[in-house]
Amino acid sequence: MDLSDDRQRRLLFAGIAAALVLLGLWLAWPRPDTSPTGAATPSATATATPPPAPVTPPPGIAGEVDPNAFDVYRLLPFGRKDFATAATTAQRFVSAYGTYRFDEEPQTYLDRLRPFVVDPVYADLRAAASSAGVLEERRQAQTVAAGSASLDAIRTFGTTSVTFLVTGIQDVDSTAGKRSESKSWAVTVQNEGGSWRVHSFSPADVGQAGEAQ
Repeated sequence: MDLSDDRQRRLLFAGIAAALVLLGLWLAWPRPDTSPTGAATPSATATATPPPAPVTPPPGIAGEVDPNAFDVYRLLPFGRKDFATAATTAQRFVSAYGTYRFDEEPQTYLDRLRPFVVDPVYADLRAAASSAGVLEERRQAQTVAAGSASLDAIRTFGTTSVTFLVTGIQDVDSTAGKRSESKSWAVTVQNEGGSWRVHSFSPADVGQAGEAQ
């Protein structure tokens, strides 16, 4: 066996191995970005960022209704805040309607009611409050009435209106003594231009279906 040939083969193999190692190091070594903008090219396998979740839930309930987490306002024409504002308007109106004194001017009474009602209702209230017979009766009896109200139920609602059943309570003091009276009203409150106002009211036993939509 020729030892010189064997030594040459070993040197050749060693040279090839060293060249492969250097090639691997060269391939793995990071290179400067030569693109015009200098921005790194995103990886083709990068995961796209998911879009943000909607701020409000979509209308309707597609899945099975959970009785412990049922949001009824998703099925109604307006939300919790609007319902609360409408209810407050109906309640405060009935309270103000039942509050008056024999020694105050009718306009003072009407001014308390004005913020709660639409123009046609205000016109009817003004005609009733200015009735000479009613005013004289209250003056003779020296009637002082303090009104309050209890929200009892929702009778019906439309796309812009709600009809509440409201019990008006009056504590009346007069020359005949003190007494407490109550009466149930159907009060329709309607949203007009973002403001809730009493659109109509009547005794609850007369019936009131609310404003047609």
